[in-house]
Amino acid sequence: MKKLYISADIEGTCGIVDWQETETGNAYSDYFRRQMTAEVAAACRGALRAGFDEILIKDAHDSARNLYPDQLPRGVRIIRSWSRDPYSMMTGINSSFDAVIFTGYHNAAGTGSNPLSHTMTGNIYSITMNGVTASEFLINSYSAEYHGVPVAMVTGDSGLCTAAKGLVKGIATVPVNEGRGNSSTSLHPADACELIEENAYKALSGDLKDCHIALPEELEVVISFKRHASAYRASFYPGAYLINDSTVGFRCKDYLDYLKFQLFAW
Repeated sequence: MKKLYISADIEGTCGIVDWQETETGNAYSDYFRRQMTAEVAAACRGALRAGFDEILIKDAHDSARNLYPDQLPRGVRIIRSWSRDPYSMMTGINSSFDAVIFTGYHNAAGTGSNPLSHTMTGNIYSITMNGVTASEFLINSYSAEYHGVPVAMVTGDSGLCTAAKGLVKGIATVPVNEGRGNSSTSLHPADACELIEENAYKALSGDLKDCHIALPEELEVVISFKRHASAYRASFYPGAYLINDSTVGFRCKDYLDYLKFQLFAW
């Protein structure tokens, strides 16, 4: 039995460009929630064609109630809402999985390749890990590697896809948007889904030995918040320390210790 874990976000979904389009309960979001679902479904179809028997999907945006389950292939399982465990967007990941795919992902806070670039929360100006700008892709890839699971593919904006290639040698990428300032140029949504399915199939049919990210033996995290009170609060977590009024640092050797700090700090 081959198992796939999918973590699905929305800010890297094909065509998305405004925060209103990411929020449930308004006239703008329904279309993009459906496109988000269609892209996840495309990744699932590719995985099923590649011989994967079990697929677990984490709805990993905002309320985590974005995906339309009836538009996904039968047999998949879906984690909705938040358990509040340290793995967050990777809840349910463990060493029994053979691969991870990220769909609808976006570049890190402070980068310009997506009008909606951010990292975990809109209150963060920047995060670095051992001096490397940290995106949600990097944070969650480390969570996968903590359990020895390779990251086979990511879909999202072109900037993130380029960054992912620099972090995971063998990863397949599907750039569906290219941001410029507050705008974005995107593929046709049907073309995006076709590319996602084909790339998932090819990636999961191949050798994933080059799809592992190097998990640091020691980690130094520096987080700059937009609100200084957030840094002050986070500094009370054991092992955290203030660097300046709006910036907090944290060091650890076990990556799970960082994830626990993240759960508290946000």
